[in-house]
Amino acid sequence: MPTRILPAVGDADAVRAITTLLSQLPDAEPVAPVTDSTQLIDTLARLAAESVDELPEVVVVHERIGPVPALELIREVALRFPAVGVILVTSDASPGLFQAAMDYGARGLVALPLSYEELASRVQAVASWSAGVRRHLGGALEVFTGVGGTVVTVSGAKGGVGTTLVSIQLALAAQASGRSTALLDMDLQTGDLAAYLDVQFRRSVVDLAAITDITPRVLADAVFRHDTGVALLLAPGDGERGEEVTDRAARQIVSALRSRYEIVIVDCGAQLSGAGAAAVEMADTALLVTTPDVVAVRGAKRVVRMWDRLQIRKAEETTVVVNRHTRGTEIQPPLIQKITGTALAATAVPANYKELQGVVDAGRLHELDSKSTVKQALWTLAGELGLVKAVEVDRRAGRGSFRRRKDGGG
Repeated sequence: MPTRILPAVGDADAVRAITTLLSQLPDAEPVAPVTDSTQLIDTLARLAAESVDELPEVVVVHERIGPVPALELIREVALRFPAVGVILVTSDASPGLFQAAMDYGARGLVALPLSYEELASRVQAVASWSAGVRRHLGGALEVFTGVGGTVVTVSGAKGGVGTTLVSIQLALAAQASGRSTALLDMDLQTGDLAAYLDVQFRRSVVDLAAITDITPRVLADAVFRHDTGVALLLAPGDGERGEEVTDRAARQIVSALRSRYEIVIVDCGAQLSGAGAAAVEMADTALLVTTPDVVAVRGAKRVVRMWDRLQIRKAEETTVVVNRHTRGTEIQPPLIQKITGTALAATAVPANYKELQGVVDAGRLHELDSKSTVKQALWTLAGELGLVKAVEVDRRAGRGSFRRRKDGGG
């Protein structure tokens, strides 16, 4: 049976070189190449939706594929399409990169400039591996056919500005509208999602830190399913263990969640760690929460500049959310936007701690009254960010609740 090979190459010259060599391999059936990471995932998802048997045995990923870096792309393919073997084509054939590629899920590496013999040998070996996996798993083969979830990070300009409140309510809004939602506590030293949601669970994000192959089963064992339906991946109870979550581990964990849930909310807290920086860099939307006071706004400006210097996130790619807003304060959202140079969420969250005090003290923030102006604002923000399905507000239950449209929308 011919080996189906899907090249994923962004550079036109490289496309011609690779497809020419692939077409010369014995029993090879090269398919039309894809030119970027999004097209690759979409193509594999479409084929998997038809049948697992439609998936190619081998995917050849060029090092400059983009926009998602090659190693991260390999990780996503390995997670979502576990019987597809991936070969990385790279100009760096060092032992370090080879080990990294294997850690991310590649089945082989071929050095540039391409050699017919080396490419043929790798393709044959990977095709044999893929065929063996499919025979072994048979009908039990699990494939992620979704297009990949939306990741939103929530960071604080300084401590105490409300990142956890924002994270929880965004996740609850997304889940309530019918989207499968995960909430990840990446505030590794001081994260307290569990305390706010009345949860006692011994597993945490640390349990995934040393695992190079986060399968759906492994992920499910680490995640706690809250009564609201939101999947929680908690910070460690012992803060010093947070150091075990490296930036590489964070990328793998966020990718694993993204492949299983439509919406992934990441509470990054106010302290920048390597893991938190990796999450912010990967995010579709990066929120920076501030309060309308001089100290917090200075902190927001400092965070934005630091992200830019470290090439984590550009200012214009960051969205500031103003929490505890009042009309009478001297510092209004437009001024904060001007100071930070960021985008600005249209929805500001009002200052009304009396609404929050009871549920915060009880550790049951998920029971915040639907009539609460704070909840209404945060659920409106979720809609503004595109985190909820097409729904309309149920005004009888309060603006903080969703119900399905009668016309079937969403």
